[in-house]
Amino acid sequence: MIPVRGVNGRRIAVLGLGRTGLSAARALVAGGADALCWDDGDAARESAEAEGLTLHNLGRDGAWHGVAALIVSPGIPHLYPVPNRHIASAMAAGVPVDNDIGLFFRSLAVPEWDGFETAPRVIAVTGSNGKSTTSALIQHCLEVAGRESQLAGNIGRGVLDIDPPGDGDVVVLELSSYQTELARALTPDVAVFTNLTPDHLDRHGGLGGYFAAKRRLFAEGGPDRAVIGVDEAEGRFLAGQLAEAASDDRVIRVSAGQKLVGAGWNVFVRKGFLAEYRKSRQVASMDLRGVRGLPGAHNHQNACAAFAALRALGLAPKLIEQAFHSFEGLPHRSQIIAERDGVTFVNDSKATNADSAAKALAAFPAVRWIVGGQMKDSGLQAVAPHLGHVVKAYAIGRQAAEVALELQAMADGVTCEVCETIAIAVARAAGEAVAGDTVLLAPAAASFDQYDNFERRGEAFIAEVEKALT
Repeated sequence: MIPVRGVNGRRIAVLGLGRTGLSAARALVAGGADALCWDDGDAARESAEAEGLTLHNLGRDGAWHGVAALIVSPGIPHLYPVPNRHIASAMAAGVPVDNDIGLFFRSLAVPEWDGFETAPRVIAVTGSNGKSTTSALIQHCLEVAGRESQLAGNIGRGVLDIDPPGDGDVVVLELSSYQTELARALTPDVAVFTNLTPDHLDRHGGLGGYFAAKRRLFAEGGPDRAVIGVDEAEGRFLAGQLAEAASDDRVIRVSAGQKLVGAGWNVFVRKGFLAEYRKSRQVASMDLRGVRGLPGAHNHQNACAAFAALRALGLAPKLIEQAFHSFEGLPHRSQIIAERDGVTFVNDSKATNADSAAKALAAFPAVRWIVGGQMKDSGLQAVAPHLGHVVKAYAIGRQAAEVALELQAMADGVTCEVCETIAIAVARAAGEAVAGDTVLLAPAAASFDQYDNFERRGEAFIAEVEKALT
Protein backbone atom coordinates (compact mmCIF):
# COMPACT_ATOMS: atom_id res chain seq x y z
CA MET A 1 0.00 0.00 0.00
CA ILE A 2 1.03 3.61 -0.67
CA PRO A 3 -0.09 5.63 2.40
CA VAL A 4 -1.39 9.04 1.38
CA ARG A 5 0.91 11.83 2.47
CA GLY A 6 -0.10 15.24 3.81
CA VAL A 7 -3.48 14.16 5.17
CA ASN A 8 -2.72 13.37 8.80
CA GLY A 9 -5.61 14.55 10.98
CA ARG A 10 -7.67 15.84 8.06
CA ARG A 11 -11.23 14.84 7.21
CA ILE A 12 -11.28 13.47 3.64
CA ALA A 13 -14.51 12.27 2.03
CA VAL A 14 -14.48 9.30 -0.36
CA LEU A 15 -17.33 8.86 -2.86
CA GLY A 16 -17.79 5.48 -4.54
CA LEU A 17 -16.82 2.33 -2.68
CA GLY A 18 -15.85 -0.04 -5.43
CA ARG A 19 -12.27 -1.26 -5.90
CA THR A 20 -10.85 2.24 -6.39
CA GLY A 21 -12.78 3.91 -3.58
CA LEU A 22 -11.97 1.24 -1.02
CA SER A 23 -8.31 1.35 -1.99
CA ALA A 24 -8.25 5.14 -1.59
CA ALA A 25 -10.01 4.96 1.78
CA ARG A 26 -7.52 2.42 3.13
CA ALA A 27 -4.56 4.48 1.92
CA LEU A 28 -6.02 7.65 3.48
CA VAL A 29 -6.47 5.89 6.82
CA ALA A 30 -2.90 4.60 6.56
CA GLY A 31 -1.79 8.20 6.09
CA GLY A 32 -3.57 9.32 9.25
CA ALA A 33 -6.67 10.84 7.66
CA ASP A 34 -10.21 10.56 8.92
CA ALA A 35 -11.70 8.88 5.83
CA LEU A 36 -15.43 9.58 5.51
CA CYS A 37 -16.87 7.04 3.06
CA TRP A 38 -20.08 7.05 1.07
CA ASP A 39 -21.76 5.19 -1.77
CA ASP A 40 -25.40 5.42 -2.79
CA GLY A 41 -25.53 1.62 -3.03
CA ASP A 42 -26.49 -0.32 0.08
CA ALA A 43 -24.23 -3.30 -0.68
CA ALA A 44 -21.16 -1.10 -1.19
CA ARG A 45 -21.76 0.70 2.11
CA GLU A 46 -22.21 -2.58 3.95
CA SER A 47 -18.90 -3.90 2.57
CA ALA A 48 -17.07 -0.75 3.64
CA GLU A 49 -18.62 -0.79 7.11
CA ALA A 50 -17.73 -4.48 7.53
CA GLU A 51 -14.14 -3.52 6.80
CA GLY A 52 -14.20 -1.00 9.62
CA LEU A 53 -14.38 2.13 7.47
CA THR A 54 -16.40 5.13 8.62
CA LEU A 55 -19.60 5.88 6.71
CA HIS A 56 -20.61 9.52 6.23
CA ASN A 57 -23.82 10.40 4.38
CA LEU A 58 -22.76 13.06 1.87
CA GLY A 59 -26.40 13.88 1.11
CA ARG A 60 -27.36 15.16 4.54
CA ASP A 61 -27.29 18.77 5.68
CA GLY A 62 -23.90 19.89 6.93
CA ALA A 63 -22.13 16.93 5.32
CA TRP A 64 -19.23 19.09 4.10
CA HIS A 65 -18.48 20.82 7.39
CA GLY A 66 -14.76 20.42 8.09
CA VAL A 67 -14.16 18.24 5.03
CA ALA A 68 -10.81 19.11 3.42
CA ALA A 69 -11.24 17.23 0.11
CA LEU A 70 -13.44 14.80 -1.79
CA ILE A 71 -11.89 11.74 -3.47
CA VAL A 72 -14.04 10.45 -6.32
CA SER A 73 -14.07 7.05 -8.03
CA PRO A 74 -13.48 7.32 -11.81
CA GLY A 75 -16.89 6.10 -12.94
CA ILE A 76 -18.78 8.94 -11.25
CA PRO A 77 -19.45 11.98 -13.52
CA HIS A 78 -18.34 15.30 -12.11
CA LEU A 79 -19.17 17.67 -14.97
CA TYR A 80 -20.83 16.09 -18.03
CA PRO A 81 -23.44 15.05 -18.91
CA VAL A 82 -24.72 15.95 -15.41
CA PRO A 83 -22.57 16.13 -12.27
CA ASN A 84 -23.25 13.61 -9.56
CA ARG A 85 -25.30 15.37 -6.88
CA HIS A 86 -22.70 14.80 -4.16
CA ILE A 87 -19.89 16.19 -6.32
CA ALA A 88 -22.05 19.17 -7.23
CA SER A 89 -22.67 19.90 -3.55
CA ALA A 90 -18.95 19.54 -2.76
CA MET A 91 -18.04 22.02 -5.48
CA ALA A 92 -20.73 24.40 -4.27
CA ALA A 93 -19.22 24.18 -0.78
CA GLY A 94 -15.74 24.92 -2.15
CA VAL A 95 -14.38 21.46 -1.30
CA PRO A 96 -11.51 20.42 -3.65
CA VAL A 97 -12.22 17.30 -5.72
CA ASP A 98 -9.47 14.77 -6.52
CA ASN A 99 -9.08 11.06 -7.26
CA ASP A 100 -6.78 8.19 -6.34
CA ILE A 101 -4.38 9.04 -9.18
CA GLY A 102 -3.79 12.49 -7.74
CA LEU A 103 -3.25 11.00 -4.28
CA PHE A 104 -0.79 8.49 -5.73
CA PHE A 105 1.42 10.99 -7.52
CA ARG A 106 1.65 13.30 -4.53
CA SER A 107 2.39 10.39 -2.15
CA LEU A 108 4.78 8.14 -4.08
CA ALA A 109 8.15 9.79 -3.41
CA VAL A 110 9.43 9.39 0.15
CA PRO A 111 12.61 10.57 1.95
CA GLU A 112 14.07 7.05 1.70
CA TRP A 113 14.52 7.59 -2.04
CA ASP A 114 17.47 9.85 -1.24
CA GLY A 115 19.45 6.73 -0.37
CA PHE A 116 18.58 4.89 -3.59
CA GLU A 117 21.14 4.51 -6.36
CA THR A 118 18.35 4.90 -8.93
CA ALA A 119 15.05 6.58 -8.09
CA PRO A 120 11.90 4.62 -8.98
CA ARG A 121 10.30 5.58 -12.28
CA VAL A 122 6.66 5.83 -13.35
CA ILE A 123 5.50 5.09 -16.89
CA ALA A 124 1.91 6.24 -17.48
CA VAL A 125 -0.01 5.10 -20.57
CA THR A 126 -3.19 6.69 -21.90
CA GLY A 127 -5.09 6.78 -25.20
CA SER A 128 -8.32 5.48 -26.69
CA ASN A 129 -7.26 2.02 -27.81
CA GLY A 130 -4.34 -0.23 -26.95
CA LYS A 131 -3.39 1.24 -23.60
CA SER A 132 -3.99 -2.00 -21.69
CA THR A 133 -1.90 -4.07 -24.09
CA THR A 134 0.81 -1.41 -24.21
CA SER A 135 0.97 -1.21 -20.41
CA ALA A 136 1.06 -4.98 -19.97
CA LEU A 137 3.68 -5.34 -22.71
CA ILE A 138 5.94 -2.75 -21.05
CA GLN A 139 5.66 -4.50 -17.71
CA HIS A 140 6.28 -7.93 -19.27
CA CYS A 141 9.46 -6.66 -20.94
CA LEU A 142 10.68 -5.18 -17.66
CA GLU A 143 10.15 -8.55 -15.97
CA VAL A 144 12.09 -10.34 -18.72
CA ALA A 145 14.86 -7.76 -18.30
CA GLY A 146 15.03 -8.49 -14.58
CA ARG A 147 13.72 -5.06 -13.57
CA GLU A 148 11.37 -4.97 -10.58
CA SER A 149 8.06 -3.56 -11.77
CA GLN A 150 4.38 -3.29 -10.88
CA LEU A 151 1.32 -2.82 -13.09
CA ALA A 152 -1.59 -0.75 -11.78
CA GLY A 153 -4.26 1.85 -12.49
CA ASN A 154 -6.96 0.97 -14.98
CA ILE A 155 -5.44 -2.52 -15.19
CA GLY A 156 -4.19 -4.78 -12.44
CA ARG A 157 -4.27 -3.29 -8.95
CA GLY A 158 -5.44 0.11 -7.81
CA VAL A 159 -2.57 2.60 -7.80
CA LEU A 160 -2.61 2.96 -4.01
CA ASP A 161 -2.62 -0.82 -3.51
CA ILE A 162 0.85 -1.37 -4.93
CA ASP A 163 3.92 -1.93 -2.79
CA PRO A 164 6.18 1.09 -2.22
CA PRO A 165 8.74 0.82 -5.06
CA GLY A 166 12.38 0.16 -4.22
CA ASP A 167 15.72 1.16 -5.70
CA GLY A 168 15.45 1.25 -9.51
CA ASP A 169 11.89 -0.14 -9.58
CA VAL A 170 9.36 0.85 -12.25
CA VAL A 171 5.63 1.42 -11.84
CA VAL A 172 3.57 1.06 -15.04
CA LEU A 173 0.17 2.74 -14.97
CA GLU A 174 -2.68 2.48 -17.43
CA LEU A 175 -4.75 5.66 -17.08
CA SER A 176 -8.17 6.32 -18.59
CA SER A 177 -9.51 9.75 -19.48
CA TYR A 178 -11.72 9.54 -16.39
CA GLN A 179 -8.58 9.23 -14.26
CA THR A 180 -6.41 11.86 -15.97
CA GLU A 181 -9.15 14.46 -16.16
CA LEU A 182 -9.66 14.88 -12.42
CA ALA A 183 -6.26 14.09 -10.88
CA ARG A 184 -4.79 17.17 -9.17
CA ALA A 185 -1.25 15.76 -9.42
CA LEU A 186 0.23 14.10 -12.53
CA THR A 187 4.01 13.65 -12.59
CA PRO A 188 5.04 10.58 -14.63
CA ASP A 189 8.65 10.12 -15.72
CA VAL A 190 7.55 8.68 -19.08
CA ALA A 191 4.07 9.34 -20.50
CA VAL A 192 2.61 7.45 -23.46
CA PHE A 193 -0.24 8.53 -25.76
CA THR A 194 -1.33 5.65 -28.01
CA ASN A 195 -4.04 7.18 -30.19
CA LEU A 196 -7.34 9.03 -30.10
CA THR A 197 -10.70 7.89 -31.47
CA PRO A 198 -14.18 9.07 -30.39
CA ASP A 199 -15.23 7.51 -27.09
CA HIS A 200 -16.86 8.60 -23.82
CA LEU A 201 -18.03 11.77 -25.57
CA ASP A 202 -21.01 12.28 -23.28
CA ARG A 203 -18.73 12.17 -20.24
CA HIS A 204 -16.32 14.77 -21.65
CA GLY A 205 -18.72 17.08 -23.46
CA GLY A 206 -17.46 16.09 -26.92
CA LEU A 207 -14.26 15.05 -28.64
CA GLY A 208 -12.39 18.21 -27.62
CA GLY A 209 -13.07 17.57 -23.95
CA TYR A 210 -12.04 13.94 -24.33
CA PHE A 211 -8.72 14.93 -25.90
CA ALA A 212 -8.20 17.62 -23.25
CA ALA A 213 -8.56 14.97 -20.53
CA LYS A 214 -5.83 12.85 -22.15
CA ARG A 215 -3.63 15.89 -22.84
CA ARG A 216 -3.45 16.77 -19.12
CA LEU A 217 -1.05 13.86 -18.52
CA PHE A 218 1.48 15.62 -20.75
CA ALA A 219 0.75 19.34 -20.52
CA GLU A 220 0.38 19.33 -16.74
CA GLY A 221 2.35 16.18 -15.98
CA GLY A 222 5.59 17.43 -17.55
CA PRO A 223 7.15 13.98 -18.20
CA ASP A 224 10.87 13.65 -18.89
CA ARG A 225 9.98 11.67 -22.02
CA ALA A 226 6.71 11.74 -23.97
CA VAL A 227 5.90 8.88 -26.34
CA ILE A 228 3.24 10.14 -28.76
CA GLY A 229 1.30 8.21 -31.40
CA VAL A 230 1.11 10.52 -34.40
CA ASP A 231 -1.25 8.62 -36.69
CA GLU A 232 -4.08 11.01 -35.76
CA ALA A 233 -4.17 14.79 -35.92
CA GLU A 234 -4.48 15.08 -32.15
CA GLY A 235 -1.26 13.14 -31.61
CA ARG A 236 0.62 15.29 -34.10
CA PHE A 237 -0.74 18.39 -32.39
CA LEU A 238 0.31 17.13 -28.96
CA ALA A 239 3.81 16.19 -30.13
CA GLY A 240 4.21 19.62 -31.67
CA GLN A 241 3.13 21.33 -28.47
CA LEU A 242 5.59 19.39 -26.33
CA ALA A 243 8.68 19.57 -28.55
CA GLU A 244 10.90 22.67 -28.52
CA ALA A 245 12.27 21.81 -31.97
CA ALA A 246 12.10 19.04 -34.57
CA SER A 247 15.22 17.47 -33.06
CA ASP A 248 13.92 17.53 -29.46
CA ASP A 249 14.35 13.93 -28.33
CA ARG A 250 12.25 14.40 -25.20
CA VAL A 251 9.37 13.59 -27.56
CA ILE A 252 9.40 10.15 -29.20
CA ARG A 253 6.96 9.98 -32.12
CA VAL A 254 5.50 6.57 -33.00
CA SER A 255 3.47 5.34 -35.96
CA ALA A 256 1.91 2.07 -37.05
CA GLY A 257 1.96 2.77 -40.76
CA GLN A 258 4.11 5.68 -41.89
CA LYS A 259 7.83 6.21 -42.04
CA LEU A 260 8.88 8.98 -39.68
CA VAL A 261 11.89 10.81 -41.03
CA GLY A 262 12.22 13.83 -38.76
CA ALA A 263 15.42 14.82 -37.01
CA GLY A 264 14.16 13.73 -33.60
CA TRP A 265 13.50 10.32 -32.03
CA ASN A 266 11.08 8.17 -34.03
CA VAL A 267 9.76 4.61 -33.83
CA PHE A 268 7.50 3.24 -36.56
CA VAL A 269 6.30 0.04 -38.23
CA ARG A 270 5.97 -0.55 -41.97
CA LYS A 271 4.95 -3.89 -43.45
CA GLY A 272 5.51 -5.61 -40.13
CA PHE A 273 9.02 -4.27 -39.48
CA LEU A 274 9.68 -1.95 -36.55
CA ALA A 275 12.41 0.65 -36.94
CA GLU A 276 13.92 3.13 -34.51
CA TYR A 277 15.49 6.32 -35.89
CA ARG A 278 17.43 8.98 -34.02
CA LYS A 279 18.76 12.11 -35.70
CA SER A 280 17.54 10.72 -39.06
CA ARG A 281 19.63 7.54 -38.70
CA GLN A 282 18.33 4.04 -38.04
CA VAL A 283 19.63 2.64 -34.76
CA ALA A 284 17.49 -0.50 -34.30
CA SER A 285 14.96 -2.72 -36.07
CA MET A 286 12.94 -5.88 -35.53
CA ASP A 287 10.49 -8.11 -37.39
CA LEU A 288 7.11 -8.11 -35.65
CA ARG A 289 5.39 -10.47 -38.08
CA GLY A 290 6.23 -13.55 -36.05
CA VAL A 291 5.28 -12.09 -32.67
CA ARG A 292 2.22 -14.20 -31.95
CA GLY A 293 0.95 -12.16 -29.02
CA LEU A 294 0.80 -8.93 -31.11
CA PRO A 295 -1.21 -9.65 -34.27
CA GLY A 296 -2.30 -6.86 -36.62
CA ALA A 297 -1.44 -3.25 -37.27
CA HIS A 298 -3.16 -2.03 -34.09
CA ASN A 299 -0.91 -4.25 -32.01
CA HIS A 300 2.10 -3.07 -34.00
CA GLN A 301 1.22 0.44 -32.84
CA ASN A 302 1.15 -0.88 -29.27
CA ALA A 303 4.54 -2.50 -29.88
CA CYS A 304 5.98 0.81 -31.10
CA ALA A 305 4.71 2.67 -28.03
CA ALA A 306 6.02 0.02 -25.64
CA PHE A 307 9.37 -0.19 -27.45
CA ALA A 308 9.80 3.60 -27.27
CA ALA A 309 8.95 3.74 -23.55
CA LEU A 310 11.39 0.93 -22.79
CA ARG A 311 14.12 2.56 -24.84
CA ALA A 312 13.52 5.74 -22.84
CA LEU A 313 14.42 3.66 -19.76
CA GLY A 314 17.59 2.43 -21.47
CA LEU A 315 16.64 -1.17 -22.33
CA ALA A 316 18.53 -2.70 -25.25
CA PRO A 317 16.61 -3.40 -28.50
CA LYS A 318 17.61 -7.08 -28.59
CA LEU A 319 16.32 -7.60 -25.06
CA ILE A 320 13.03 -5.91 -25.95
CA GLU A 321 12.70 -8.08 -29.05
CA GLN A 322 13.27 -11.23 -27.01
CA ALA A 323 10.60 -10.16 -24.52
CA PHE A 324 8.10 -9.35 -27.29
CA HIS A 325 8.25 -12.94 -28.50
CA SER A 326 7.33 -14.32 -25.07
CA PHE A 327 4.38 -11.94 -24.61
CA GLU A 328 1.13 -13.89 -24.74
CA GLY A 329 -1.23 -10.95 -25.00
CA LEU A 330 -4.07 -9.99 -22.67
CA PRO A 331 -7.36 -11.80 -22.19
CA HIS A 332 -10.18 -10.43 -24.37
CA ARG A 333 -7.80 -8.38 -26.54
CA SER A 334 -6.96 -10.14 -29.84
CA GLN A 335 -6.62 -13.28 -27.73
CA ILE A 336 -6.10 -16.43 -29.79
CA ILE A 337 -8.00 -19.05 -27.83
CA ALA A 338 -8.08 -22.05 -30.18
CA GLU A 339 -7.06 -23.39 -33.59
CA ARG A 340 -8.65 -26.37 -35.30
CA ASP A 341 -8.34 -27.60 -38.89
CA GLY A 342 -6.90 -24.30 -40.07
CA VAL A 343 -9.60 -22.20 -38.34
CA THR A 344 -8.48 -19.71 -35.69
CA PHE A 345 -10.77 -18.47 -32.91
CA VAL A 346 -9.98 -14.99 -31.55
CA ASN A 347 -11.53 -13.27 -28.53
CA ASP A 348 -11.44 -9.46 -28.83
CA SER A 349 -14.36 -8.73 -26.52
CA LYS A 350 -12.56 -5.53 -25.44
CA ALA A 351 -13.29 -4.11 -28.92
CA THR A 352 -16.21 -2.11 -27.54
CA ASN A 353 -16.32 0.54 -30.25
CA ALA A 354 -16.24 0.51 -34.03
CA ASP A 355 -12.70 1.87 -34.28
CA SER A 356 -11.22 -0.93 -32.20
CA ALA A 357 -13.31 -3.52 -34.05
CA ALA A 358 -12.04 -2.12 -37.36
CA LYS A 359 -8.46 -2.67 -36.22
CA ALA A 360 -9.29 -6.26 -35.29
CA LEU A 361 -10.91 -6.92 -38.68
CA ALA A 362 -7.86 -5.50 -40.45
CA ALA A 363 -5.60 -8.02 -38.69
CA PHE A 364 -7.10 -11.11 -40.36
CA PRO A 365 -7.76 -11.80 -44.06
CA ALA A 366 -10.92 -13.97 -43.85
CA VAL A 367 -13.14 -13.23 -40.87
CA ARG A 368 -16.35 -14.72 -39.60
CA TRP A 369 -17.26 -11.76 -37.47
CA ILE A 370 -19.39 -11.89 -34.30
CA VAL A 371 -20.65 -8.34 -33.77
CA GLY A 372 -23.21 -6.50 -31.65
CA GLY A 373 -24.28 -5.58 -28.16
CA GLN A 374 -25.24 -2.24 -26.69
CA MET A 375 -24.41 -0.10 -29.69
CA LYS A 376 -22.83 3.36 -29.44
CA ASP A 377 -24.15 6.51 -31.06
CA SER A 378 -21.26 6.59 -33.55
CA GLY A 379 -22.52 3.36 -35.13
CA LEU A 380 -20.42 1.02 -37.27
CA GLN A 381 -19.19 3.38 -39.98
CA ALA A 382 -15.54 3.03 -38.91
CA VAL A 383 -15.50 -0.65 -39.95
CA ALA A 384 -16.55 0.08 -43.56
CA PRO A 385 -13.00 0.11 -45.03
CA HIS A 386 -12.36 -3.39 -43.64
CA LEU A 387 -15.58 -5.19 -44.57
CA GLY A 388 -13.75 -6.80 -47.46
CA HIS A 389 -12.12 -9.03 -44.83
CA VAL A 390 -15.52 -10.27 -43.63
CA VAL A 391 -16.67 -13.60 -45.06
CA LYS A 392 -19.85 -13.40 -42.99
CA ALA A 393 -21.10 -11.49 -39.95
CA TYR A 394 -23.12 -12.92 -37.09
CA ALA A 395 -25.09 -10.30 -35.15
CA ILE A 396 -25.66 -10.72 -31.41
CA GLY A 397 -27.33 -8.71 -28.67
CA ARG A 398 -30.68 -7.04 -28.27
CA GLN A 399 -29.99 -4.82 -31.28
CA ALA A 400 -28.91 -7.70 -33.53
CA ALA A 401 -31.48 -6.94 -36.22
CA GLU A 402 -30.46 -3.27 -36.36
CA VAL A 403 -26.78 -4.27 -36.58
CA ALA A 404 -27.52 -6.57 -39.51
CA LEU A 405 -29.44 -3.85 -41.33
CA GLU A 406 -26.67 -1.28 -40.80
CA LEU A 407 -23.98 -3.65 -42.10
CA GLN A 408 -26.01 -4.62 -45.14
CA ALA A 409 -26.66 -0.96 -45.93
CA MET A 410 -22.97 -0.06 -45.65
CA ALA A 411 -21.61 -2.45 -48.26
CA ASP A 412 -23.19 -4.80 -50.79
CA GLY A 413 -22.29 -8.43 -50.43
CA VAL A 414 -21.80 -8.47 -46.64
CA THR A 415 -23.93 -11.32 -45.36
CA CYS A 416 -25.08 -10.88 -41.78
CA GLU A 417 -27.08 -13.49 -39.90
CA VAL A 418 -29.13 -12.43 -36.89
CA CYS A 419 -28.11 -14.81 -34.07
CA GLU A 420 -28.87 -12.74 -30.94
CA THR A 421 -26.77 -14.90 -28.59
CA ILE A 422 -23.08 -15.77 -28.55
CA ALA A 423 -23.99 -19.45 -28.26
CA ILE A 424 -25.87 -19.41 -31.57
CA ALA A 425 -23.28 -17.20 -33.27
CA VAL A 426 -20.32 -19.40 -32.31
CA ALA A 427 -22.13 -22.58 -33.31
CA ARG A 428 -23.02 -21.13 -36.71
CA ALA A 429 -19.61 -19.59 -37.37
CA ALA A 430 -17.69 -22.68 -36.27
CA GLY A 431 -19.91 -24.92 -38.36
CA GLU A 432 -19.45 -22.81 -41.51
CA ALA A 433 -15.75 -21.91 -41.15
CA VAL A 434 -13.16 -23.42 -43.50
CA ALA A 435 -9.38 -23.56 -43.34
CA GLY A 436 -7.92 -20.04 -43.37
CA ASP A 437 -10.93 -18.45 -41.67
CA THR A 438 -10.80 -16.60 -38.35
CA VAL A 439 -13.86 -16.69 -36.10
CA LEU A 440 -13.56 -13.29 -34.42
CA LEU A 441 -15.51 -11.81 -31.53
CA ALA A 442 -15.01 -8.06 -31.94
CA PRO A 443 -18.43 -6.67 -30.95
CA ALA A 444 -17.92 -2.94 -31.68
CA ALA A 445 -20.36 -2.40 -28.83
CA ALA A 446 -20.64 -2.38 -25.07
CA SER A 447 -21.63 -5.60 -23.33
CA PHE A 448 -24.25 -4.26 -20.95
CA ASP A 449 -27.29 -5.43 -22.90
CA GLN A 450 -26.45 -9.07 -22.04
CA TYR A 451 -23.34 -9.12 -19.80
CA ASP A 452 -22.03 -7.23 -16.78
CA ASN A 453 -18.80 -6.35 -18.59
CA PHE A 454 -16.68 -7.22 -21.60
CA GLU A 455 -14.80 -9.86 -19.58
CA ARG A 456 -17.98 -11.86 -18.99
CA ARG A 457 -18.82 -11.60 -22.68
CA GLY A 458 -15.36 -12.85 -23.61
CA GLU A 459 -15.62 -15.72 -21.15
CA ALA A 460 -18.95 -16.72 -22.68
CA PHE A 461 -17.34 -16.74 -26.13
CA ILE A 462 -14.48 -18.93 -24.90
CA ALA A 463 -16.91 -21.37 -23.30
CA GLU A 464 -18.94 -21.65 -26.50
CA VAL A 465 -15.83 -22.19 -28.61
CA GLU A 466 -14.79 -25.01 -26.28
CA LYS A 467 -18.22 -26.59 -26.72
CA ALA A 468 -18.04 -26.24 -30.49
CA LEU A 469 -14.64 -27.94 -30.66
CA THR A 470 -15.42 -30.90 -28.40
